[in-house]
Amino acid sequence: MDSLEVLKKYWGYDSFRPLQEDIIDAVLEGTNTLALLPTGGGKSVCFQVPTMVLDGICIVVSPLISLMKDQVDQLQHKGIKSAAIYSGMTRREIDITLDNCIYGGYKFLYVSPERLKTEIFLERVQQMKICLLAVDEAHCISQWGYDFRPPYLEIAAFKNQIQVHRIIALTATATKEVKNDILEKLQMSESKVFQKSFARSNLSYSVFKLENKQQKMLEILENVKGTSVIYVRSRKRTKEIADFLRRNRLSADFYHAGLSARERAEKQSSWINNQTRVMVATNAFGMGIDKPDVRTVIHMDLPDSLEAYYQEAGRAGRDERKAYAVTLFHPQDVDELRDRVERSIVSLDQIKRTYQALANFYKMAIGSHQFSSFPFNYEQFINNFNLPVVETYSALKKLSDEGLIQMTEGFYEHSKITFLLDKSETYKFQVSNPKLDPLIKTLLRLYGGEVFAGYAKIKERDIGSLLKTDKVQVRKWLKFLNDNEVIDYQPALDSATVTFLTPREDPERLSIDAKQIEWRRNLAKDKARSVIDYIYSVECRTQIFQKYFDEDTSLTCGVCDNDLEKKKKLKVSDLPVEKVEEVLEAPRNLTEIRALMSDYTQDQIIEALRILIEDRRIEEQEGRFSLL
Repeated sequence: MDSLEVLKKYWGYDSFRPLQEDIIDAVLEGTNTLALLPTGGGKSVCFQVPTMVLDGICIVVSPLISLMKDQVDQLQHKGIKSAAIYSGMTRREIDITLDNCIYGGYKFLYVSPERLKTEIFLERVQQMKICLLAVDEAHCISQWGYDFRPPYLEIAAFKNQIQVHRIIALTATATKEVKNDILEKLQMSESKVFQKSFARSNLSYSVFKLENKQQKMLEILENVKGTSVIYVRSRKRTKEIADFLRRNRLSADFYHAGLSARERAEKQSSWINNQTRVMVATNAFGMGIDKPDVRTVIHMDLPDSLEAYYQEAGRAGRDERKAYAVTLFHPQDVDELRDRVERSIVSLDQIKRTYQALANFYKMAIGSHQFSSFPFNYEQFINNFNLPVVETYSALKKLSDEGLIQMTEGFYEHSKITFLLDKSETYKFQVSNPKLDPLIKTLLRLYGGEVFAGYAKIKERDIGSLLKTDKVQVRKWLKFLNDNEVIDYQPALDSATVTFLTPREDPERLSIDAKQIEWRRNLAKDKARSVIDYIYSVECRTQIFQKYFDEDTSLTCGVCDNDLEKKKKLKVSDLPVEKVEEVLEAPRNLTEIRALMSDYTQDQIIEALRILIEDRRIEEQEGRFSLL
């Protein structure tokens, strides 16, 4: 099949979105490719479709377990064999997963960057026929980015070691420095860079400075019907605001990383299926969620960076219909943002103290426990060692950024099994263990041959119903089969974890650079300053994002609050529409047009240009306007 036939068969679409086909063609031609597509722009299709055209498996490097799991689930739902390797998996589970990728016709293997340099992964991956290396969230490789991850720096060495010939890097947000860093750090010579405009014509940005933010939030939700996400900074505030909305007869729920994974999955499902209209959440919500009909995203607190804000706001209007991204702030919020940035960069001593406390918490000896995962309760941890709340959280984030540990929110993982014996050996076990024969027959009836080829998700309650017993008894039987190496049984997982990515070190010898910490502090301040400039600016808000991400543009969006305010002051009769058309007998940029039309203001000229573009009488390409 060619790429369009693959898109139709597995995704059900008749055509690609803008730029997708160009990116896919470049990958199929074997060209190193960097794709910058805004949130909701369909990045995953750009590596998934060419993989289905090519012969072999695609290795996808991704930083978040939740993103990996979501994409693997989506691909498997389409009938595409896919797997993921991440923290918390047992050695046996990793072993079986890698074997399936070598011998089982799998098309995608998702992996966190820390796993690339492990002995078992390097040994097995060289037995795979790799058609493509995809680096998702590629901005993580750059120190200039807002979410730098040192393990991403290992990708180039991995690429060279396995001699992969096709590579695609993908991200939603990247400044000029970040783009250059991606290409350099991934050693992507002779690359093609594809960048979709950061302007979204259907998304209107607005900022309101006010005393009563909750009343304005209600007003927005009453005026704009449809699904909404409301972002706040603290877990406590998610519940308070959701309760406030419910008291005002709006369907609302709250979401944060402190809930159990099962609770989060249920809340998320209810919102996606439109049983809940408004989700009040911390920034833990939204990653990997593809809900096209979100009409409003409201920020009740200021984000740390324009990159983070652009991604969160971009979850509105993915269906290309009119949507609104609104920021509500009080002057005190600006002081809180500055204070938050100051406290988020902790001292080297605090980082060492936190690392030592972690080692003591799990009674780990120096040199031990690489890739060991443990259940993690943050409140218990800080209380046990009398650690400060905010500074310790920042220290854990820094240890994670440095590739020493990996923190995962609790995510719900279904119980799963795979048979370790082949079918004939399993039958012999049934004959010699008649009491377990009904259980094994039930497993085979419910899950079929899948349990011999890889891991199958199971529900102990469903098995118990067929066997006229409860799930507690089913778990005991499954554990017996696991202990006797008939099956590998992984019970459901529902807790946060911490994984040590390197052998436990002496805190005094941690390779963390104090100068780098100070540099990161200043970078964080700069990013916060950009957010403050954004909320107080009178310029076109879409243009602010375009300039921030180094996209040349002269045309304003016409739909943000600042542009609408300027429009009110312009009379349609005063717009020089015909005059602009006359000037464009040859292609010109905005500076040239203004020089030829000095009797008119820039706002009048820009509004006239926009009308002509909407009427399809002119077009803009690379900052130059010309007649159609």
